[in-house]
Amino acid sequence: MNLASSFSRPSLARLAPACGGLLLLTACATEAPPPPPPPPTGGVAEAIQRLDWRGIITSVDRDRYQRRDAAWSLALEQARRQPGSGDLDALGDLIKPRAARGSVAPPPGAYRCRTVKLGSQGGEEGLGYVVYGWFACRIEQTPRGLKFSKLTGSQRPSGLLFPEDDRHMLMLGSMALAAEPAANSYGRRPDRDLVAILERIDDRRWRLVLPWPQNESNLDLIELIPA
Repeated sequence: MNLASSFSRPSLARLAPACGGLLLLTACATEAPPPPPPPPTGGVAEAIQRLDWRGIITSVDRDRYQRRDAAWSLALEQARRQPGSGDLDALGDLIKPRAARGSVAPPPGAYRCRTVKLGSQGGEEGLGYVVYGWFACRIEQTPRGLKFSKLTGSQRPSGLLFPEDDRHMLMLGSMALAAEPAANSYGRRPDRDLVAILERIDDRRWRLVLPWPQNESNLDLIELIPA
């Protein structure tokens, strides 16, 4: 049956102006699909940063993180009681557990960094603390978010920084030793995994707090100062 014959002439006259003519009658009768949602305003990096580190962290590192106050307590007790290497008293807020300030996110760029090891996994047999010299580190903006890397030295941790609150970011990373390539394998080698808390402790001074590291100490601190 001819399409036009199924309508009276008055009906066609009324529909044509609304639909742009007889040829558009069929299209006009179909509801237009809704427009696509707008893209995320923050891009891919921000979307990934919204992932909760709680869904990524291993059970071992979750335990380390939950017992971080105990690591501070034991490590400082040992550091103050046992002999060590370096000037512990000169470290100031670096070794104060509650020194975190607001606006924690560090700007990307080159940093000077040094590691301070507190406490001894060997008990009374080990040094209570060791203050190391300065090395090269970097904070970089990657498609996955901010990343920390220690570039020189025999122990070179690196990892992705997850926002937690205004005073803390949490890092999940891994450790490269000696001449190994840069570590980038969190969750694949449990013996190299690490969890750390990033805090700002002065206007241009940050620290990474590593509770219960794999070897030697009971708490590691990595001090960061823009180069």
